[in-house]
Amino acid sequence: MAAARWVSDDNVALLTDLYELTMAASYVAHDLDEPATFDLFVRSLPAERAFLVLCGLEQALDYLEGLHFPPAALEYLDSLGIFDRRFLDRLATLRFTGEVWAMPEGEVCFAEEPLVRLTGSLVEVQLAETFLLNCLGFQTLVASKAARVALACGERSFVDFSARRDHGADAALKAARAAYVGGAAATSNVLAGMAYGIPLSGTMAHSYVMRFGDEAEAYRTFARVFPRNATLLIDTYDTEEGARIVARVATELRTEGISIRAVRLDSGDVAALSRSVRHILDTAGHREIEIFASGDLDEHVIAALLAGGAPIDGFGVGTRLGTSADVPSLPVVYKLVEDVTGPKIKIAPHKRTDPGRKQVYRIEDPSDPHDVVALEEEQPPAGGRSLLEHAIAGGRRIRAREPLAAIRARRAEAVERLPEHVRRLGSVEAPYPVRLSAGLTALIERLCMR
Repeated sequence: MAAARWVSDDNVALLTDLYELTMAASYVAHDLDEPATFDLFVRSLPAERAFLVLCGLEQALDYLEGLHFPPAALEYLDSLGIFDRRFLDRLATLRFTGEVWAMPEGEVCFAEEPLVRLTGSLVEVQLAETFLLNCLGFQTLVASKAARVALACGERSFVDFSARRDHGADAALKAARAAYVGGAAATSNVLAGMAYGIPLSGTMAHSYVMRFGDEAEAYRTFARVFPRNATLLIDTYDTEEGARIVARVATELRTEGISIRAVRLDSGDVAALSRSVRHILDTAGHREIEIFASGDLDEHVIAALLAGGAPIDGFGVGTRLGTSADVPSLPVVYKLVEDVTGPKIKIAPHKRTDPGRKQVYRIEDPSDPHDVVALEEEQPPAGGRSLLEHAIAGGRRIRAREPLAAIRARRAEAVERLPEHVRRLGSVEAPYPVRLSAGLTALIERLCMR
């Protein structure tokens, strides 16, 4: 088998932890490959996250629909010398044939409630664990960060600039998608633009300005190539002088029918510089030229800039968005909750799992907003909106693929419906309540008494 340098549809089945395969081999050897149900959920919210935005479901469903072990993968597993022929033969014909219930992408969610529920052959659902945790955990992490940036920006827009700092090529692609779901207006990542239809946005680098004899020549040349969409970087040497040069060039280019869209600030005291640059441009008669800021921004920095009255029209957010720098991981887990012998529970300290097939209901009562996790067979609570939707049956999608714009719109609406204290960017004052139904509570108590 040739070395696999990229994850692809033909090798993604091997993007799993070895113990998933060894457990599966044992299930096959002992005739335990029977129906089972697993829940994927986040065990707890990070200290500064009052809510999450579910993201990555479409890629998760793609993975499940296409799950298979091609000959090269089977040859590699055989070469390890740890799997018998019976198990390898099972993998040769393996396809996901089960069902999936999931919250829709873009929906807000909370800790200790099922986000995705898989039911199928034990081997099928066991082998899916690593990929699903990676796919849904990472994109949910970035989409949740992006939603916070969107809250900080308010009516202003921001662009995903994270590709060069993200933790790997696929991470950069998925981060751009998740950032767009979370509220980014565009991305600088061209591959993400092609793959997902995300609007693209870009400016120029300091190296471009340095390549020319002077700044005016650089700005003039760039604007003539992009006469309606030029954003000029003005802090290569002296930011305020750069703004004066842009003003002169913009006046000159008006006679050619060329307009400069914006200037970009990427260093220094951005708050103070934005004010002086705004004054320079306005005084020169260029109120139409916007100010765009970048450079180590996140929701807190943006909120502080805007609260201080900085006249900034848009933001480029990179490192701290694509890596979710303040919260670089989520405690997302995938646990067995039912098999042919009945509901299953884990009662380890601080790591209990709730048994049985469940549904999540959102109660949007202004006086007492909360979620309820209930057993699937229980009557829905009054006023409850069910969140888990049927996504796959018999191994295949039962609905059309959602446009990314629809997912993004769902996130905007879902965040807007949250109580004000949950949307606040500071420390979490009171967690959004997630309650257990009477039936689920009784089942937990019964299983814990065994």
